[in-house]
Amino acid sequence: MTVSIRALGPIAVAGLLLAGCAGMSPTEQRVLSGGAIGAGGGAVLGAMGGNAGLGAVLGGAAGLAGGYLWDQHKQAEADAYYRGYNDRRRPPPRRRY
Repeated sequence: MTVSIRALGPIAVAGLLLAGCAGMSPTEQRVLSGGAIGAGGGAVLGAMGGNAGLGAVLGGAAGLAGGYLWDQHKQAEADAYYRGYNDRRRPPPRRRY
């Protein structure tokens, strides 16, 4: 089994792209994922409409915004959970008669 040089190029590029995402924060990961999903969906819809490039750009922008909003929602959800968890762990206040 021989691997041609043409097959190694895309494999190397994919490996470098995946390795570049290793040290990202959750916010960066969610925004990037939203942008990639939006660009893919926008390209498909744009291809149906006649301009895949424009669809990918608009879909990517919408995906970036959606990924950022989703991250803000998840952070607020986690903050509320930990705030409630920490409130429950505190002893009740002493009553003074």
